[in-house]
Amino acid sequence: MDILTLYGQDFHSRLLLGTAQYPSPACLADAVRAAGSEIVTVSLRRESASAQSGQQFWQLVRELGCRVLPNTAGCHSVKEAVTTARMARELFDTPWIKLEVIGDSDTLRPDVFGLVDAARILAAEGFEVFPYTTDDLGVAERLLDAGCRVLMPWAAPIGSGRGLSHPYALRTLRSYYPGVPLIVDAGIGLPSQAAAAMEMGYDAVLLNTAVAKAGDPVGMAGAFAHAITAGRAAWRAGPMETRDMAAPSTPVIGMAQWG
Repeated sequence: MDILTLYGQDFHSRLLLGTAQYPSPACLADAVRAAGSEIVTVSLRRESASAQSGQQFWQLVRELGCRVLPNTAGCHSVKEAVTTARMARELFDTPWIKLEVIGDSDTLRPDVFGLVDAARILAAEGFEVFPYTTDDLGVAERLLDAGCRVLMPWAAPIGSGRGLSHPYALRTLRSYYPGVPLIVDAGIGLPSQAAAAMEMGYDAVLLNTAVAKAGDPVGMAGAFAHAITAGRAAWRAGPMETRDMAAPSTPVIGMAQWG
């Protein structure tokens, strides 16, 4: 079976889903089911341990039976991200953390220097870190050295829907780290873009806005599920190499010659 393994845990679905911005809790639940997602991300800033709304949300996630991946969304410093991660571990009772250290408020580009520092601190404390990063090879190497066993490079700025802005860089990252789980995170807007990432050999895709803000979030979640499956199947089947020139599909040797 084609299993996705993350920090020793096995999953069948390769579509991770965010839980923000849905029209209603019921819509969120239906979208998660339609996507077949087994992992959902949760922002500690949105789900307070004491607020009634947070308790209701946590109950909904439990009923869905999904693995929770808390994130440090909105953190702009190492101290803020580390503190938020520690609080998330207490609240959600998991060592998993999607680590975000934002360096620019307009593009939400990761602060890669702070990200590496925070990842090293958290990994040393026993966290299993999923770093939201760029497609830079040097940063990837430093995150792995810091203790990360999964990398989550962005496709484009969060919520932009632009798709794979730098496909060459993403392909290069994949080729350099064939044994590291790589999850495309942020910027995916269409199922075709998710399929393209999977065709490159990426292990999974994490998205939120493309589903939550669709006209029909449940229908879009199902469309992404099909795209992820198709892209993964295409990669496993071995896509043909691209060519600069045409190549006839019908051989010319042995064809009849007219006098």
